[in-house]
Amino acid sequence: MTVLNDEKAYLARCETALRRMLDGARHNVVVGEQVAGDRYSAERLGRHLKSLAKQLEEEPDGPPFFGRLDFGDSAAAGDHRAQRYYIGRRHISGDTGQQPMVIDWRAPVSKAFYQAGAHDPQGIAVRRRFGWAANTLTGFEDERLESGENLGTASRIVAAEIERPRVGPMRDIVATIQPEQDDLVRAGLQESICVQGAPGTGKTAVGLHRAAYLLYAHRQRLERGGVLVLGPNRAFLGYISSVLPALGEGDVEQTTIDQLLARGPVRGADSDDAAAVKHDARMAEVLRRALYGRVRRPTEPVTVPDHSFRWRVAAEDLRRVVDDTLREAPPYAVGRERVRSRAVALLQRQAEARGRIVNAAWTRTMGRALTSFLDAVWPAVRPHEVVAGLLGDAEALARAADGVLTAREQGVIAWVRPPRTFKSAVWSPADTVLLDEVAGLLERPRGYGHVIVDEAQDLSAMQCRAVARRSEYGSITVLGDLAQGTTPWAARDWRDRLTQLGKPEARVITLATGFRVPAAVVALANRLLGALEVDVPATRSFRTDGRLRVQEVPDLPRAAVAAVREALCHEGSIAVIAADAAVETFAAALWNEGITIAEAGETSGARVSVVPATMAKGLEYDHVVVAEPADIAGAEERGLNRLYVALTRAVSRLDVLHHRPLPPHLADA
Repeated sequence: MTVLNDEKAYLARCETALRRMLDGARHNVVVGEQVAGDRYSAERLGRHLKSLAKQLEEEPDGPPFFGRLDFGDSAAAGDHRAQRYYIGRRHISGDTGQQPMVIDWRAPVSKAFYQAGAHDPQGIAVRRRFGWAANTLTGFEDERLESGENLGTASRIVAAEIERPRVGPMRDIVATIQPEQDDLVRAGLQESICVQGAPGTGKTAVGLHRAAYLLYAHRQRLERGGVLVLGPNRAFLGYISSVLPALGEGDVEQTTIDQLLARGPVRGADSDDAAAVKHDARMAEVLRRALYGRVRRPTEPVTVPDHSFRWRVAAEDLRRVVDDTLREAPPYAVGRERVRSRAVALLQRQAEARGRIVNAAWTRTMGRALTSFLDAVWPAVRPHEVVAGLLGDAEALARAADGVLTAREQGVIAWVRPPRTFKSAVWSPADTVLLDEVAGLLERPRGYGHVIVDEAQDLSAMQCRAVARRSEYGSITVLGDLAQGTTPWAARDWRDRLTQLGKPEARVITLATGFRVPAAVVALANRLLGALEVDVPATRSFRTDGRLRVQEVPDLPRAAVAAVREALCHEGSIAVIAADAAVETFAAALWNEGITIAEAGETSGARVSVVPATMAKGLEYDHVVVAEPADIAGAEERGLNRLYVALTRAVSRLDVLHHRPLPPHLADA
């Protein structure tokens, strides 16, 4: 008890130090406004100081440390010999001249907290983990690594944290990161990696913690390019939205691939066949032809007035300019300006030969005078104009798609009733990938220093190209599970997908130990793997708790209500997952019984959600009721993959309710 009291006293000192840091940050904001210097430096300093103060003011409600390292006297301890460090989510400064009271979990010395073990103590005599209930320090657990004691996954504190009921949004996992996860989190900025992660293996958490780590280790480089996190849907983004702020990183851009590519309202819809063609990689060549097919080789000379002179450029010289620019294959808009500048250079040579004084103003005037010529040979266009001109004109589509798309494929994507102008076109979700492809041909899009793509197995080839354009000069972290691929174009092999993402050299790592899904649930879901046509290992579960119940029932809505009522007797979140067409039926049944329902992915308010099977990916709940598996499996081409996703959303208890016969692989469950 004396030791625990000492730790509580240290906790009080940490809280005092954190308040002192906040007071100092606020003071620095006031003082910084008076600092002399150039305007740019003053603005940057002001933004930095205000950002630091804001981070400290919004420090999440949580314990300031979760671990402690006591280094021994051996040579393996190096510069840390006989030192003691507390490890937490953020750095907490000590008194002037003293070492920090808490070390950031991302600091180099903190790596030993996750990687050291009895087989490799790394100079650590004792590793201490702390147990918390809310913000109250309740206990600790020591591992004497140099003496060969290593609890590993048998740690009761680690197990309690992993098995803690899921209430609210996704939490960080800094206190429970496993060595194989830590290796991925701390991979170098230049390295692109792909994590094939079975359900509950923490692949999403690994990706988010990798973002936080890279921003800590390479902040100056990444502040210029930024970090982008792409998720599968808005519900998923809402679910993960609190993780990075809790780790002290609030400036990471988090969005979906659809939001990233959106260039205006999306109100249309495609047939499945049309969407498949538009998402096919061959559309990139069709669009390139459609765009550059607008370029015309000059056939007439150009005459440009210049006060009393008239400069004349021969058609042959202009053709050479256009041909040379096409061979160089710059972005289309860059090419247009390159033609302009080279044509101006031809005029300049003539002017200088006649003794004309040439300056910047003259060059700009000549450039403007060439606009009509440019509009004729290299016209300025917008993405919407190019795509509408392709889909709305059967002859133009046939020319651009000749030898690339079949006549049938051309027919399914052609607009039956073309709009009068591209401005009145009604765009579909699949059209956004075409618009983004053309925009990328016109000008290079903003590039990011690092891109993290979750559920990457579901990206189409054209969506992959969009991501690749934004990470051409940066690295990526690809997260996904081939078994959870549910789109018609979902990947069956990571190498093909990585090539489409522009990172064929990326390392592929498999995580097969599920920390969030109980063994009984994993065993049921693993039965489906043989039918999913992907080569992934069966999931192993870290969890020995949990409950699975499979019931045939005469009335599904009534049975779902009963299962939810029972689940409400336990702590944690609850979801009824059903085929999309049945969601309203189950929602109405719960409402009629007085049970309040939250939106899918909502992280506050009601504990119960009714989730369409198509929205369940990436989410997790303590108690899940999967209603009528046969309906989920039969609703789409990859329905069994969708069912696999639904079955693996439960982190404590799973009820499978069915009236129709179960799919064959689950028939004897």
